[in-house]
Amino acid sequence: MRTENQIQSKINELTLQKKSLLTRLEAARPESTLHDSLNAQLLRLEDMISMLEWVLNEPSGSYHM
Repeated sequence: MRTENQIQSKINELTLQKKSLLTRLEAARPESTLHDSLNAQLLRLEDMISMLEWVLNEPSGSYHM
């Protein structure tokens, strides 16, 4: 099991990767395969960040009523 600090560190690392990816995405031509690839990578990074944030801020309560 990862500690809260390890998870936050990973979120920070992925956020830096996301910023770098956004910079590269802005420079890519919209119709290029590079743009499509970078967009797919961006979506994966955002998903990973969201999952890690969910782990840190796990909702309480029941989903089934």
